[in-house]
Amino acid sequence: MSELLEDIIAPGLKVLFCGINPGLQAAATGHHFAGRSNRFWKVLHGAGFTPTLFAPEESRRLLAFGCGLTAVVRRPTAGADELAAGEFASAAAPFMATLARYTPWYVAFLGKPAYAALSGLRQVPWGRQAAPMQGCNVWVLPNPSGRNLSYSLDELVDAYAQLRDAAFR
Repeated sequence: MSELLEDIIAPGLKVLFCGINPGLQAAATGHHFAGRSNRFWKVLHGAGFTPTLFAPEESRRLLAFGCGLTAVVRRPTAGADELAAGEFASAAAPFMATLARYTPWYVAFLGKPAYAALSGLRQVPWGRQAAPMQGCNVWVLPNPSGRNLSYSLDELVDAYAQLRDAAFR
């Protein structure tokens, strides 16, 4: 299994989607959001970020649509609940360096835990955040993981479409 899942990133992106950490399936295949129950690709298409439904193997195509992919913590796990708090602290400097180097217009955290750990905030609202991070606007979205049963596919699409509208107006 690969230890690191390659970032899909380039300068000048409109949105850099930022997962908490790679899942085991993503790390094993080398493709972001490759787990069968993960709804990321369906949500991106439904929200209008992509003209067709991409397979995880097509993730590099996102660059042509002004979007990229990364994760805060690089270590793959079966679930983000397996991460220790110290792993976010250790990942902070390299993650901030990535943002400073590429400066996407928005960095979109998929779920609250990684953003909360990096920002030091206890209460994190959904949507656009007040403070930028390394010169990037910050947006917090519900995690599209199939384990996140708090949000239906339609609710996820609606939340992601708000970011799309802000980033591509």
